[in-house]
Formats: sequence, C-alpha cells, structure tokens
Amino acid sequence: MTKSNTRFKESFNQCLDLIDRQDVGTDLPGEVSIAATLNISRTTVRNILSSLNDLGIIDWQGRVKKILRHSKKAERFSDRETSPVSEKIEGKFLEWILQGDILPNTQLNELELARQFNVGTSTVREFLISFSRFGLIEKKLNHRWVLRGFTREYALELSDVREMFELHAVRNFVDFPDDHPAWEKLDRLEQEHLNLLSNIETAFSRFSELDARFHATLTSVSKNRFVDEFQDIISLIFHFHYQWNKKDEKERNEAAISEHLTYIAALRSRDWAQIQTQAVKHLGTARHTLLRSLLEN
Repeated sequence: MTKSNTRFKESFNQCLDLIDRQDVGTDLPGEVSIAATLNISRTTVRNILSSLNDLGIIDWQGRVKKILRHSKKAERFSDRETSPVSEKIEGKFLEWILQGDILPNTQLNELELARQFNVGTSTVREFLISFSRFGLIEKKLNHRWVLRGFTREYALELSDVREMFELHAVRNFVDFPDDHPAWEKLDRLEQEHLNLLSNIETAFSRFSELDARFHATLTSVSKNRFVDEFQDIISLIFHFHYQWNKKDEKERNEAAISEHLTYIAALRSRDWAQIQTQAVKHLGTARHTLLRSLLEN
C-alpha cells in the first residue's frame, strides 16, 4: 500500500475494525453501506477493498467480499500516519490547556507553541486562527493571542449548546423508516457499548472515544452545517474531560455506558417523550461530570 492520503489510511484502519468485529467466513456489507458507515466515497471504499484483497484479509469476488482472517497489528497504519498535523496540534493544545495550570488571559506565543508542539510557526498560526472561532482563544494586535480560558461559564455555555443541538437532532429518530442508515449505525454502536461493558475492568479508558462517536452519530442526522461545525469543539472538550479527570474513571464510564444503552433503547421506541427524557438525563449527567472535573482538576 503506497497511498499516502491521510483519509485513506484512517478509513483503512476503520475498515479493519469493522472486519475484526465480525466472524471469519462472513461477508462484508456492500460498498454503499461501507461508504455510509465510514463517511467516505465509494472510490475510496474500492481502493480499501483492493488493498484488503491483496493482503489476503478478504476475498473480493464481485459483490461478495468474504472475510478470510482478522487483521494483524503490523498491517495497520500508525497514529502518526493517520492523524493530520492540525489534529495533532489540536489534541496537544487542549491537553496543555486542560491538564495544565494555564490561567485565563494568559498570552500565547506562536514561537513557543511551535517549539512545544514540534511544528512550524505557520502551522501554529493557522491552527490558532481556525481554533479561535470556538471562543477559547482571542487574537490581539501584532500576532498576539490571549487564552480566554476554559472556565465554568464556558463549560455551561458549551453544555447548553450541546443539549440544544442534540435534542434537535434526535427528534428525527421518531420518523426514520426501518431501513434508514442511522439504525444500522446505532446497532453497531450498541454492540460496541456491550463489548466494552463486558471488558470494563481493563478497557474502561476506551470509552471517551466511543462516547465522541456516539454523540457525533446522533447529531449528524440533523444534516445541519452549523451543528457539524460546533460538534467538533463539543466532542473535543467532552472527550478530553474524560481523560484529564481520573477520579472514579471506571465507575463514571460504566455508568455512562449504561445511560447510552438506555438512550439507544429510547431512540428505537420512536417515542419522543422517552427519547427526550433519556437525552436530557444523559446530557445532564455529562454536564455534571464536566463541571466536577473542572473543580477537581
């Protein structure tokens, strides 16, 4: 595989995850289904299937794509290859803000950040300009930046927006037909939650990533560009808050998994009263744990 495209590599790894969750000897779904699941084009799907066939992971004969074996670690692309520079800076920057003692109104120096994150100053500048739309940092004169701070007020405002967007999105589940792709995604997410719950003693730290995908899947059904835009920062903040606060981490994650499963059951009921009740309950729990993390950090 000589393809260097980051999106291809990331999707290739995700397709391996899809294969590894199924039994050897079973068939992969169709190209359209895979494309919808991974949010990629059918051309990219065919490139991935071709690579998988060359590796002997699947046997691809026309519409039939039989799984011959599960993947090996060496066949996956590394995190360094699949994570774009901007995403790496984003993660490092949030970790620096949330895990450090960085006070509001702290001045940010582009050169110092570039050295700290081992990237060029132009890369840092582009990231700061893009990230400033979320309100955590503010540009001043002469290329100066100021950290406005991840405060309790910011957390409350973020939680308010999250609840508004998600409640608007999940209202759609009431009217989705049985063959809507959202149900298939929900089925897979439910199984991932059950698998994680059965291995909670050792795998509880994996919940933050699953939580981000779960809520991103729910809000994606709204097909609203503004929701998609702000879902990035919402996912990032709530993803990182699971990581920076280690107190009662296993217990909190286990409880959140249970809430997710109840939430999924409510969505399947297509009963708006049930859906709204479980959504508000779970988002309220997330708000509480986020605020508690701020106080305990």
